[in-house]
Amino acid sequence: MRTTMDENKQNLQVTLPDGGGDSCVKCDAGGCSCACGDDLGRCNLTSTNWLADVPDNEFDIVEVLFKNTRRGFYRNSTHIPLKQGDWVAVEANPGHDIGRVGLTGRLVKSQMKRVNLRKDAEILRVFRKAKPADMERYEQAKAREEDTMIRSRKIAVDLGLKMKIGDVEYQGDGNKAIFYYIADERVDFRQLIKVLADVFKIRVEMKQIGARQEAGRIGGIGPCGRPLCCATWMSSFVSVATSAARFQDISLNPQNLAGQCAKLKCCINFEVNTYVEAIRQLPAKDVHLETKDNTYYYFKADALKREIIYSTERNAPVNTVTLTAAQAFEIIALNKNGVKPDSLLPETDGKKGGSPFGDLLNQDAINRFDKKKKKKKKKSPAGGNGGDKPAPGNEKKGESKPANNAPATEGNDGAKNDRNKPPRQGKPKAKRPQQHQGQPREGQPREGQPPQGEKPQRQGKQPRPVKTFRPRKPVDSNAPQKGGNEPAAQQNSGKVGE
Repeated sequence: MRTTMDENKQNLQVTLPDGGGDSCVKCDAGGCSCACGDDLGRCNLTSTNWLADVPDNEFDIVEVLFKNTRRGFYRNSTHIPLKQGDWVAVEANPGHDIGRVGLTGRLVKSQMKRVNLRKDAEILRVFRKAKPADMERYEQAKAREEDTMIRSRKIAVDLGLKMKIGDVEYQGDGNKAIFYYIADERVDFRQLIKVLADVFKIRVEMKQIGARQEAGRIGGIGPCGRPLCCATWMSSFVSVATSAARFQDISLNPQNLAGQCAKLKCCINFEVNTYVEAIRQLPAKDVHLETKDNTYYYFKADALKREIIYSTERNAPVNTVTLTAAQAFEIIALNKNGVKPDSLLPETDGKKGGSPFGDLLNQDAINRFDKKKKKKKKKSPAGGNGGDKPAPGNEKKGESKPANNAPATEGNDGAKNDRNKPPRQGKPKAKRPQQHQGQPREGQPREGQPPQGEKPQRQGKQPRPVKTFRPRKPVDSNAPQKGGNEPAAQQNSGKVGE
């Protein structure tokens, strides 16, 4: 068997489970098109025989599928053992045609009712299973279809006919051809039939199809990103009205509502019944809500959320208020009783309660697993208390705290690191004259040595020693000293604060 590969369809060669060697084509939509025609990749004609394993599942009529969604019902008068997917030669007027068995058994009777087949319709016969000679002649006829379509289009243009020939289907024996055309107006193609019969030496049959059927035959990708419904699973078309778009609050923009066939999209009808049932549970659009201050008019509604937006203007969103259906019905009942509430919203300061649902758009965000980095605390220097301030009450009299924005000095660090240690003395002022440099005064220790009666205390690291060290006199702290007119207590306090 030959399997065709289309540009927009991925067809795979698979073998039937019974191992009989027959093969079918599996289209990209996921369904097996063993009963489809040779334009393959379409599953809208495939029927599943759910009663295949049921005993006594016999019926003398079988369903045979052809090209372009054409199907027929033929009587298996000779009781040939047929199964789904077999190529058969069936009776035609005139000659014979080649098709594939689409359905067998008792389900064929239900299929005949679904397509509204008349009871008095003539049912032709199944001649035989297709032989190699029949398949060879069928392939030769199919090879002529494309060239015939192009030449017939030119003939129609020369005759001035406002029609488009979309496809040509040859009969299995090659003696007849069906020309599928599209036309917006009524076309008189009697002269065209005569010309085509003389040029191609065949019997001609003209069949008009709609834009939806043509789009289903050609196929393609819809705006939703999936293959067209008419080319994959739809076998019958229902008229679509603009009222279906109004029920769903869809913008009546022809460019958005039209599909590739330039007609209204078939998917508009898929959910319209759900919206109609939801709208019935909402207040009518012509009902107004009366309050002591204003009159609110219906502006917009979300049928699935059961929320209505009311406005103080009829055709403009002015002072809009969003109410649930229950709140709207409650206010309507109050207005019927002659009661006008102060406001539409309940007494909650106009704040709307939080939604119990999360944000569905952010649940798939890329950074949903990212954690915010916390700032690390700076480590305190070795041997210190982490920059803590001395406890209140431990400060000595005459000491002044350094300013918060003052740069840290070695003397200040030493006072902060150890609360029990006396504060270090700062450097003397430059204006203070130094006397007897290098020689200590009487009763004063040398440089770098603690005064008498005090043990030396361990100080922090000092990059350079203090040049002079002049402690206060124990006799009189307010007495003036040489080299300065200020009291010693004031001078020392100034040194600590430097």
